[in-house]
Amino acid sequence: MSRERARRRAEREAEQARDRAVRQRQVARRQRRRAVVRGLTPRLRRGRSGRLARHTRGERAAIVLLTGAALLLIWTFVDNLALRIALIVLLLLVLPAIVVIALDRRT
Repeated sequence: MSRERARRRAEREAEQARDRAVRQRQVARRQRRRAVVRGLTPRLRRGRSGRLARHTRGERAAIVLLTGAALLLIWTFVDNLALRIALIVLLLLVLPAIVVIALDRRT
């Protein structure tokens, strides 16, 4: 009787070992597949990056609106085309310094 139980227990343990081996192979295969997919998919950067990322949406809107207003004023009140172009170029060159002074931040 005890030999029969020992034999059945050995069979059960052998079956469990085979199941464990199959499960481990499946898990390893799944991990390799995921690693390959992860290597092929491009990484997306979350959040904002670059120079404009340092400003909030409201600050960026204010910069754009005030620059547009300045361009409109230059275009409206200056008659000479060469002077208009010179003032617009000057405004665009000085704009980063104005942003730093106005928003008290370094770009």
